[in-house]
Amino acid sequence: MKKLAWSALSDRGKIRANNEDSFIGMCFDAREVHLLGKHGEAPLEQMDMVFAVSDGIGGASAGEFASKITVERITKLLPKAFKQTAAGIDVGASDVLSELYTQIHKALAFVGASYEECRGMGATLSLCWFTPEWMFFGHIGDSRIYYLPVAGGMRQMSHDDTYVGWLFRNGKINERESRVHPRRNIIQRALGAGHQFVEPQVGAIGLESGDSILICSDGVIDGLFDSQIEDILSTPQCAENTETSAQRLVRVAVEQSGRDNTTAVVIRVD
Repeated sequence: MKKLAWSALSDRGKIRANNEDSFIGMCFDAREVHLLGKHGEAPLEQMDMVFAVSDGIGGASAGEFASKITVERITKLLPKAFKQTAAGIDVGASDVLSELYTQIHKALAFVGASYEECRGMGATLSLCWFTPEWMFFGHIGDSRIYYLPVAGGMRQMSHDDTYVGWLFRNGKINERESRVHPRRNIIQRALGAGHQFVEPQVGAIGLESGDSILICSDGVIDGLFDSQIEDILSTPQCAENTETSAQRLVRVAVEQSGRDNTTAVVIRVD
């Protein structure tokens, strides 16, 4: 039976006064939900696990509030889907994730319309849902999900919902150019933030022992090239070094940039 080992860290960076990033780890079944700590390991035998990163959008404290609402809603909505499955109701993972994103979008839109200080607030959401056989993922915004198979060759599974992301995916610019493009931080799709509709990217991966998943906010990308991320994820943790993969990713990203809030969640399949 597969088990997961995870580590997570968030840092506000060198410039921002507050941290608009939020992350969550939880395990759940039809009866209960347990929040997970910043690092640990557990089997996938009896409970599914979910890890997610959300980056808030909005002035003052609205962005911070938006990302917290986003991750809090996950703890309420996903277990309901598990209960439906346990009751024999055939609910596909892609439908569950699409509905999850729709409900969070509606919640953010409602709060944004109800309070002037929250007007226009929104959030990205990159989420990975682990079952014994599959990892299902959902994504919207410019946070990212990376997949590093045990055989090597890291791939970005999520699509950046930005104009610059479109340019990069279509070979118009390279990675170095995308990092300095003047429109790199303009998000085209997000939860809330004045958008009328939400169409998340959803997908699934069959995992093997030794595979790794990274979920991160754009602060990590601002400080690290993909090759550096892969090097850190591929480097085994030494007995004398207690720094986790997530801690190292965040530390190095902040050292090399630190212009934005920086969050990383690393999950390894054992």
